[in-house]
Amino acid sequence: MSRISRRSLLTTGAAAGMLAASGLGLAAATPKTGGTLRAVLPGGRSSDTWDARTHDSLFMMAACHGAVFDCLTEIGPDGALRGELAANWTASVDARVWTFDLRKDVQFHNGKAFVAQDVLETFALHMGQNTSPVESVLRGVSELKAVGPHQVQFYLSAPNADFPYLLSDYHLVIYPAGYVELAMQNGIGTGLYRVEEFLPGQTLRTRRVPNHYKGDKAGFFEALYFVNETDPSARLNALLEADADVAGQIAPSNARQIVSHKGLTLQNLAGNQHYSFAIGGHLDPQKADAVRRAVKYGLDRPSFVRQGLLGYGQVGWDTPIGPANPYFFDQTDLVTYDPEQAKALLESAGINQLSVGVSPQSMRDFAPTLAVFGSQMAQIGLKVEVVDSRATALLHFSAGRATEDWALSTYLAKEGLWNLAEWQNRRADVLLTKARSEMDAQKRQSLYRELQCLVQRESGLLVPAFANHLQATSESIGTPKTIGAHYALDNARFAERWWRT
Repeated sequence: MSRISRRSLLTTGAAAGMLAASGLGLAAATPKTGGTLRAVLPGGRSSDTWDARTHDSLFMMAACHGAVFDCLTEIGPDGALRGELAANWTASVDARVWTFDLRKDVQFHNGKAFVAQDVLETFALHMGQNTSPVESVLRGVSELKAVGPHQVQFYLSAPNADFPYLLSDYHLVIYPAGYVELAMQNGIGTGLYRVEEFLPGQTLRTRRVPNHYKGDKAGFFEALYFVNETDPSARLNALLEADADVAGQIAPSNARQIVSHKGLTLQNLAGNQHYSFAIGGHLDPQKADAVRRAVKYGLDRPSFVRQGLLGYGQVGWDTPIGPANPYFFDQTDLVTYDPEQAKALLESAGINQLSVGVSPQSMRDFAPTLAVFGSQMAQIGLKVEVVDSRATALLHFSAGRATEDWALSTYLAKEGLWNLAEWQNRRADVLLTKARSEMDAQKRQSLYRELQCLVQRESGLLVPAFANHLQATSESIGTPKTIGAHYALDNARFAERWWRT
């Protein structure tokens, strides 16, 4: 995955100048139109709806913001930001006021024209005191108003140089004003595909929208057929038996079988997807710190990648900022493997057991990783047990985020959605605020480097590895030369960007 270029977001080192939607940048091969895309994906639940505030799985990400709905902006395959329902945008010099010009040629699937009021009613779902997963992301928006029928302005309480990136979040799909609840029930969006049948936790069938505003540059399939399958072996078998054209989230243990199978292609893409352990839970602060430092010393990270991921990944250094982020700092010299020091810390704290919380639905996918982690911890005298409540550590698997501020605000800020260790640090808060508003690239790099060092030394978050995106296609599927790795399956937009050969 290409590193995200801020030049696609800011010009002349300041938040000024107009940014226009870019082309799709497809490969030299001309995409063919027609046919049905059959995909087998994990994560669907019987409780699923088209309310994007509830989405946290590949199935609904690909179905919602990847097919049926659109966002204001999107992250392209190369990591650069571009407009979707927003045609272009400008910012005040201090990056506090962002003005977005909306496309005028867009209709929802029920025939309603897309206008500014749709943006206002949609964002009202996520702003203020509510349980939306992106409430904390939008907390810096002090006011949102329509300037005209096709223009909106966001007023921020503090400068944010990366603000347009946030509007690409898959929770922020746009609903039709006056029909929001109906759209959440029936899947009424502006996307390339219209819902024909949706059985939550089972299947989705859609049909290509004629005369769509994206024209012939996206949405090459005539129809989509998504099947939900939580078992990695079953997803593999669907490919091997030609019952599916695409399979998402291939298990590392199945990857080599795909590589050796004629007619199948394994996509092995590095991104910011990572495993993390949040240390804290029901331990008192002093013991929590001892356990955190002991686990850091006791983790043989290269071995963790080799055994837990079978080599399909790279070592992590205990921050959610990953190798696909432009200000990623490879902190190799800050983490030392020292099992004897780990044993001494545990003995002084009188701790010999660590309970790791893992949700039942995640156990199948986490089992290999947990086995390697447990084996390494056993070597320093720490017995690992898996529980579903009152854990002293929580295992979480995350796709990461496209920008440094987005990642840190989500996983480590005081009120971040995934701050599972409940870490608080005044210095980190100050640095995060300064970096968010800094327009000079070199100064931002310095701030984010200091932040990563601080997080690595003091936070309760452990990130031992970044896991590559493993997904597979049959020979009947064509893809662009560049495939996005912000999320799995071309940023969960494979239905828009791929085609039948």
